[in-house]
Amino acid sequence: MTGLGSGKKPPVRSSVRSAKLAALPVAYAGRQAAGVGKRVLGRSSSEINRDIQLRTAQHIFEVLGELKGCAAKLGQLLAIYGLALPREVAEPYTVALSQLQDSAPAMLPAMVHATMAEHLGADWRWHFQEFDDRRAAAASIGQVHRAVWQDGRRVAVKIMYPGARAAIEGDLVQLRRISMLATVFLSGADVKGVTEAICDGVRAELDYAAEAEHQRAFAAAYADDPDFCIPNVVAQRGDVLITEWLDGTPLTRVLANGSQDERDRLGMLMLRFVLSGWARDGLLYADPHPGNFRVLPDGRLGIVDFGACCPWPPAGFDELALDYCTAIFKGGPKDLELAARRHGFVESSRVFDIDALFKTVQAASEPFRRSRYRLTTPWLRTQVQRTTKLELSNVTRQLTMPAYFTPFARSALTLIGTLSQLETEGPYRDEIVRWLPKLEEALEAQPRKPSGPVDLAGVRERREQAEVRRIG
Repeated sequence: MTGLGSGKKPPVRSSVRSAKLAALPVAYAGRQAAGVGKRVLGRSSSEINRDIQLRTAQHIFEVLGELKGCAAKLGQLLAIYGLALPREVAEPYTVALSQLQDSAPAMLPAMVHATMAEHLGADWRWHFQEFDDRRAAAASIGQVHRAVWQDGRRVAVKIMYPGARAAIEGDLVQLRRISMLATVFLSGADVKGVTEAICDGVRAELDYAAEAEHQRAFAAAYADDPDFCIPNVVAQRGDVLITEWLDGTPLTRVLANGSQDERDRLGMLMLRFVLSGWARDGLLYADPHPGNFRVLPDGRLGIVDFGACCPWPPAGFDELALDYCTAIFKGGPKDLELAARRHGFVESSRVFDIDALFKTVQAASEPFRRSRYRLTTPWLRTQVQRTTKLELSNVTRQLTMPAYFTPFARSALTLIGTLSQLETEGPYRDEIVRWLPKLEEALEAQPRKPSGPVDLAGVRERREQAEVRRIG
């Protein structure tokens, strides 16, 4: 395999990137053709289909793990599906994808200086007391440098890679071409609609002006918060974003070495941050990846990278959540079918086994049926395997998802994956009710107040104010 683990740099020439992505559907078709031959030789269809799934997943992880930009971002999202593979098969690709950001080749000082001059002017150094030419961190489309602003504040300077836009636009073209591979996992999905939503989201992350506005909104909403710290935006010019520097321990270290108490505390804080975001500022934080969180010396959770944010919730989301929760926790299969069809998760004409779907979601909803629950990687692997197994009887393969739901799905999947890696135990049901009070009756067998002093009227008022700001 040629991947990040080999130490080779990601390809940057558009012809190389396109060739690698274009190879995916060709290889997939070849595996299908080979499968026909194997059937002739007596191998069972289920065995052949499983082999095709494994090889296709391996190829997807390998190719996306070698690229940057939107392919890298999609690879991070696909990493969760690596849990459906046998551990010995999935681990090399999961590791490669988790190291993706740190493995991007660094810009040399001359290129850094030229980019700074292009966006801040030839006298760009005037803005800084100090500027470190060495990168402090890497991202999928840029890198970060330490510096000291002219007023003495320590700052992080994020610079987009020159040519990143052109490379990503090329990726988007190819990703549309290979989107049919998603049917290996979910044959009934609206692949085209979801693919376009993913492309729109990735393209939006190229807009550093929008990212700066998102971060300003979060910083204002969480100013002086006892649990969270969002660094203020200092300046933004073109493809350069300058924010206050955030000291702290990367959450990735907690994943590796943290105590269970610390894992529980930080995991619940991550959940609280994502849930409370749209109540406070009307924005969804769609990338709760471990690399975007820091543990500050005073115990607060620091958050960086606000490129993947969007207005939330859309009209009808509260009704969707309430209908689904009522069907799952208070109703039965017929109620779930009505909710799924009403909100666009099943095509109107499709016939499917609603009893099987109800059984599947009942199992997945276990964390919300108990006052406390511990998420684990084996638990998550079970859910992923249940939804992606290659069997005609697997009802979840017949479902689809409205395209508008894509950012929320990205956020939820990434968050659940991180909480499972942390093995976080906590009151998930109470934390959800805390920020979505409309769900209290549906989630509680006997309605009771959520844990902790929460001003629910204030939560509702903040959500209404955020909606007014968004519309205005």
